Amino acid sequence: MHDLKKIAENKEAFIEALKKRNKDYSKEIDKISELDKRRREIIQSSEELKRERNEQSKLVGKYKKEGKDATHIMERVKKIGDEIKELDDTLRKVKEELDAIVLSIPNLPHHSVPEGKGEEDNVEISRWGTPREFSFKPKDHVDLATPKGYLDIEKGGELAQTRFNVMRADLSKLTRALINFMLDTNGEAGYIEHWVPFMVNRKTMTGTGQLPKFEEDLYKIEGEDLFLIPTAEVPLTNLFSKTVLKEDELPKKVTAYTPCFRKEKFSYGKDVRGIIRQHQFNKVEIVRIAHPDRSYEELEELTSNAAHILELLELPYRKMLLSSGDLGFSASKTYDLEVWLPGQNRYREISSCSNFEDFQARRANIKFKDASGKKHYVHTLNGSSLAVGRTIIAILENYQNEDGTVTVPEVLRKYMGCDKILL
Repeated sequence: MHDLKKIAENKEAFIEALKKRNKDYSKEIDKISELDKRRREIIQSSEELKRERNEQSKLVGKYKKEGKDATHIMERVKKIGDEIKELDDTLRKVKEELDAIVLSIPNLPHHSVPEGKGEEDNVEISRWGTPREFSFKPKDHVDLATPKGYLDIEKGGELAQTRFNVMRADLSKLTRALINFMLDTNGEAGYIEHWVPFMVNRKTMTGTGQLPKFEEDLYKIEGEDLFLIPTAEVPLTNLFSKTVLKEDELPKKVTAYTPCFRKEKFSYGKDVRGIIRQHQFNKVEIVRIAHPDRSYEELEELTSNAAHILELLELPYRKMLLSSGDLGFSASKTYDLEVWLPGQNRYREISSCSNFEDFQARRANIKFKDASGKKHYVHTLNGSSLAVGRTIIAILENYQNEDGTVTVPEVLRKYMGCDKILL
């Protein structure tokens, strides 16, 4: 959510900054300015009427004390009350219209974000690890895991619908091992582990920017003010909603495992093979509540925390800076970590790490108090640490053997109790 004062003071600059997202928001910003002006005028008129009502009410008391007829004054006080009520109703409608438009405007890209149309304009920052050279033709995760029944996409479709799956035995155990490994690693980096609801209400979804923009991509519980979460970012960030933190408490670092649920309406026809893109998937998330002066340093650290898990798993990856055209609605700046998948002979996103600046904090009302007692909005950040399903894909494809077995990464062996799977 944006600061209306900043829009009023820097309207043209605001519009120009949003154009980097490849859309002209000038009409929406003009409407915001018009409604904000109307809002302030109504508030001023209401306050003037309230002052007059107070003065007239005092006169009523004075007249009665002096034995004078105060009927005409009482009638005026009643009329003023009716006028205030009418203004309050108008103000409510204006605020609802204003909020609806403001909530639909995406965050401003940070000045360091490269301009671009989409993912083709993302910029590679660095690479880690060297893709393995195989002495045989590597298989993708589907051909590795489905023939032996470890991955059952067909049964997932029967139980639910397309883009659901069933994992058995070794893959089920690998899922649990990865979740525990990721949470333990995040704990060592100072993140406090949480267990959070997998369903949240509309207000919570609005706080992190999923609503109202992406309602069509969410699973709503019929007859309830509840949605299945698309990511643990939603409950983790909103743990701090309506909170005023102390400056020396920052940063707050939290992590959680949750299943995630997305309709993927906007990815129709993409990644239909295997489990790259599912309606239900597992993810470990990391979230930071940061001081505005240090949030971009925090973004680098948070991204390094996510990358560290890939390095421990010895999975080659590259770090990408997203262009303005590929930037998420709420993000000001985002790095994607893309893991190497031999079965696809390409890098694929496995983590997104973003700084939202005060965009979410304004929506969720998260502040801190400085040494002088003045309150400021925090900056919020989050990252996938990691998407568990895609990590399974990466392990299967990078650690596969010619006989169809898969070597377990060394750091996972204490969780798995074995050094090979898919035997």
